[in-house]
Amino acid sequence: MARSRRIGEFELIARYFAPLARGFKGARGLKSDNAFLAVDRRHDLVVKTDTIVAGVHFLAGEKPELVAARALRVCLSDLAAGGATPFVYQLSLSLSRGWTERWISRFARGLAADQRRYGIVLCGGDTTATPGPTTITITAIGKVAHGKGLGRGGARARDELWVSGTIGDAALGLLAARGRLKSAILEKRYRLPLPRTTLGPRLVGIARATADVSDGLLADAGHIADASGVAVDIERDHVPLSVAAARIVASTPASWATVLGGGDDYELLIAIPKRKRAALHAVARACGVKVTHIGDFRRGAGVHLTVAGRPTIASRRGYVHF
Repeated sequence: MARSRRIGEFELIARYFAPLARGFKGARGLKSDNAFLAVDRRHDLVVKTDTIVAGVHFLAGEKPELVAARALRVCLSDLAAGGATPFVYQLSLSLSRGWTERWISRFARGLAADQRRYGIVLCGGDTTATPGPTTITITAIGKVAHGKGLGRGGARARDELWVSGTIGDAALGLLAARGRLKSAILEKRYRLPLPRTTLGPRLVGIARATADVSDGLLADAGHIADASGVAVDIERDHVPLSVAAARIVASTPASWATVLGGGDDYELLIAIPKRKRAALHAVARACGVKVTHIGDFRRGAGVHLTVAGRPTIASRRGYVHF
């Protein structure tokens, strides 16, 4: 008997859960990572929920402070992609057997440090025990001007694709954390994401579409292309690398697959019309963030990679949940 094919994350959402969101405009068909809730004439609330699981999204035995930072910051990255300023969050914590009060104390200390850093405060949640691995779910809520929230849809043919910061550090850093290469700098980049919470809100009025790089550069660029109904061409040699990542890629060219498809960068992908270049550079400078033009949108579908202008096939597109 033939095995039935297991569908992927986005097909699962489109088939089973998007129909449940029909009739609510702020859900955007569940094609965005955020939901947008109008609260008054001036503001929308931007809502994002994310779950991280021990052994899947963070290393077993990771320091509790770093687990807390990752749990909160991955949500803040999505708020940034929505153009939102952080406001409040809720925490649901499912603790595995053998948890200790010391672990909780350090975890809470990590949350407190990030609350101060990002100007956000806890407003509720839930705690429970589980026979499985420790699981942390955070729902973060931000604010954006009414009707101005950013999402994946909206890019048009002839728009440009830009990215903040550098790409590939976190995926290479995971290899370092697992002992497969040596780089304290890259390992820190994996363990401690830096969401672009200052840049994100300043993209309102500049960007047509945005996404944060969580699943991988190619995968998340593809999400923008799919949601916008266009194709995007990305030139590999334009993708910005840190000094540490560039050194690894130069010595091991096969590492490009990890850089482009590894994910966990939490940088912002930004689709803009060409006339907005100067405005993008201005806000990026004001935030102290580097931005790089890596590709262009056109009529068609999907994400297409070139190397020195020639089409190539990427061996790894991004993280697959199922």
